[in-house]
Amino acid sequence: MAENKFINAITAQEWLGEIGGKLRPAVIGAFKSGGKAGTEIKNFLHGTWLGHPLHPLITDVPIGSWTASAVLDVLELSGQKKYKSGADAAIAIGLLGAAGSAITGLTDWSGTTKNKQKIGLMHGMLNLGATALYTTSYFLRKKKKDRATAIALAMLGYGITGLAAYLGGHLVYGEQVGVDHTQVSAEYPEDFVAVFPEKNLKENQMAVAKAGKIAVLIVKQKGEIFAIANTCSHLGGPLCDGELKEDCSVVCPWHHSQFSLKDGSVVSGPATEPQPKFDVRLMNGQIEVKLAKQA
Repeated sequence: MAENKFINAITAQEWLGEIGGKLRPAVIGAFKSGGKAGTEIKNFLHGTWLGHPLHPLITDVPIGSWTASAVLDVLELSGQKKYKSGADAAIAIGLLGAAGSAITGLTDWSGTTKNKQKIGLMHGMLNLGATALYTTSYFLRKKKKDRATAIALAMLGYGITGLAAYLGGHLVYGEQVGVDHTQVSAEYPEDFVAVFPEKNLKENQMAVAKAGKIAVLIVKQKGEIFAIANTCSHLGGPLCDGELKEDCSVVCPWHHSQFSLKDGSVVSGPATEPQPKFDVRLMNGQIEVKLAKQA
């Protein structure tokens, strides 16, 4: 299919991987250098506070504004000059939205690797190119003799924005970036099911067991047994291979999302969705779990 050829052509570009390999650590390092404040800013930009990625919400601003400007530009070209100021205002609003979209997108992109990183980088570069065209168009619109050129640049920018949006859609629907990976077709147990012998679980130990088809992370810490979904909600990493913290939390080994073992909540992104939590009980020497009801 043409779609697959297009995506494959992007992922085959080694130079994208090289740029991403240098840029990603720089972005992550910038947040880390800010200490606690840097982490809080990073979580805000991811949308951890929202329980949903923030980036897709902001992208609606430039796309919607620039769609409106394209319609108004066409009306102006058809002879209806009264729409000129409206088109200019829509482009300005789109540029403001593009700034917010860029910083949230870059933050989310820093939580990706391999092919997702390459596609995301191309997505961002296209958006930067479109933004540059719209910026040039906005300033040229102030000069009557350059207005036709300004409109042409905006139309070109709109086409590039559409291509970038296509890649953004592929990242979500094809690569499952920003998708809650704990939401699967398999059913979470609503009744207690035995998953692991209590005697085999040691203090400060992480173990994985299956509750039906659901992988459950079981941890004993400070004398209490906790259970949350083992599959990271961010991009599906195995939490059991991550780092167990002394504050009853676990860090995913893939992109370092941190979750509380007590309630599954996100301590630190890039994850935005919490981990499903399980109620735990002991019965005949077995650890039994069932999906905890949401408050």
